[in-house]
Amino acid sequence: MADASEKKPILQFAPFQSVVDEGFWHRLSSLKLNKLGIDDSPIPISGFYAPCSHAQVSNHLSLLTESLPTEASEQACTSSVSLGNRNKCSVPGMIYNTNTFEGYQSLDKQSLLKAETKKIWDDIHSGKALEDSAALSRFLIISFADLKKWNFYYWFAFPALVLEPAATLVGIKPASQWLSPEETESLSAACKEWRNSNLTADVPFFLVSIASDSSVTIRHLKDWEDCKGNGHKLLFGFYDPCHLPHNPGWPLRNYLALIFTKWNIRRIHFLCFRENRGFADMGMSLVGEALISVPEVWKDRNSVPNAVGWEYNMGKKGSKCVNLAKAMDPTRLAISAADLNLKLMRWRALPSLDLNVLSATKCLLLGAGTLGCQVARMLMAWGVRKITLVDSGKVAMSNPLRQSLYTLNDCLNGGEFKAISAVKNLKQIFPAVEAEGVVMAIPMPGHPVPSQEEESVLNDCRRLHDLISSHDVVFLLTDTRESRWLPTLFSAASSKITITAALGFDSFLVMRHGAGPFSSSNNLKTQTLSGPADSVDTASLSHNNGPQRLGCYFCNDVVAPIDSTTNRTLDQQCTVTRPGLAPIASALAVELLVGILHHPHG
Repeated sequence: MADASEKKPILQFAPFQSVVDEGFWHRLSSLKLNKLGIDDSPIPISGFYAPCSHAQVSNHLSLLTESLPTEASEQACTSSVSLGNRNKCSVPGMIYNTNTFEGYQSLDKQSLLKAETKKIWDDIHSGKALEDSAALSRFLIISFADLKKWNFYYWFAFPALVLEPAATLVGIKPASQWLSPEETESLSAACKEWRNSNLTADVPFFLVSIASDSSVTIRHLKDWEDCKGNGHKLLFGFYDPCHLPHNPGWPLRNYLALIFTKWNIRRIHFLCFRENRGFADMGMSLVGEALISVPEVWKDRNSVPNAVGWEYNMGKKGSKCVNLAKAMDPTRLAISAADLNLKLMRWRALPSLDLNVLSATKCLLLGAGTLGCQVARMLMAWGVRKITLVDSGKVAMSNPLRQSLYTLNDCLNGGEFKAISAVKNLKQIFPAVEAEGVVMAIPMPGHPVPSQEEESVLNDCRRLHDLISSHDVVFLLTDTRESRWLPTLFSAASSKITITAALGFDSFLVMRHGAGPFSSSNNLKTQTLSGPADSVDTASLSHNNGPQRLGCYFCNDVVAPIDSTTNRTLDQQCTVTRPGLAPIASALAVELLVGILHHPHG
């Protein structure tokens, strides 16, 4: 008899195969950047599989977007997984995502596999696997996400207890050949009912009881006591993702271990349940008989058996890599890349950085010259997405060297308007920016207004007032003192954060001024263009019993602004300055804004 048993073929199982949806990697990236940071603790996840549904293709265990927890939830992702979905049987898993590629390579894979195997072993002995049979197919994945290049390295393991000695196969054939026609019909109907119920559709392991009258009942594993000893034929059924005609799928391995360990059964009849286009197919489904002979030490919960399960890649054990840069929409890729540096700041250097405040802040830049170009780019680098540029000039041949948003093409044919060209080039740099260009001149004191232009100048005043009122921050980046006077007045009246940047030859000034931080628009009378005398109260230096109000660019002037360009030589009309000063002043102006927005008082 011993010789005869040795000649029986070994029961061989088709390995599980994995597939990862792009949405999973996008959510993992978001989770890593926005919530986890450098925390590389393992994360509970859910995988999904279903019975094989095609005669030529096995089903894979899939990771989807909902496999991971959301950023807002600390709970395991299973809480967000919908139950009762016949096409998505949920399986618990764990992901170990490292911070470096070296860390990924140096993970102790055997220890990780053993740890997950012990969880399965404990679930079998404690009875948890009878209550939640999906725990028998527990899996793990190790990964490293290179968020600069959008490379994702990963390796799956599907822990399976090793039967020593291996189980032998007595026989296996299609269910329709193993069972009588009546039993086959009853089994097909019972499986259909099981799969169509929201309570059992995603329960992957079950008991099949076949009565003497060929009627079939499918029950949960926990109902074993009600099934044994009633004289019925008993099949141990499971959802089989494998399509092979002579081999069961990977989930049967741990199922056999449970059957022997819990119920001490050595001759096991199993049902590999498979479907065809969503319906039970008894021609594809298999019924097999296996013999198990394992040491008695298996009865000892503390003696964890050996395990296998690391997935093969191209015929050998090894990790996989997927690059999503080409698959992503360029605009979405640009947004992710632009936000990467800012989100990394929050990991250690600046945890209090509020990107939502920055992205929602509307900035008005008066002047699209040397300072305006630099400030616009610095704002985008800090995550500001709403920028309006105001300028009436055109791009001249002398501009592109000093003004970083313009090129030679912008100077041809008389030059494009700076405000329009700057916005166009900002969107080429970063397509997601919400930029607008406004071509208009800022009315200035000391500059005579011909009678035929009075209405136009008044319209410009109204438009400037509306622009300042509709923005949160105003940057004064114009060339002359007098061009800053009216915007300063409107900004103070509207209680806007106002920042001035001004250049000399080898000196510069950066300051914030206006009505904050202790004043609000409710405490200021709004100046109207028809009644400037109504705004006298806005010049008060302090509120009642309150701190002193901040001054502005003109507070220390003893001379009213006048025309500073007429009757001046060319070097006096142009902003002649050391080329390195504009980037310094612009950077300080933007850094000042970021500091203000993150101050407790705003």
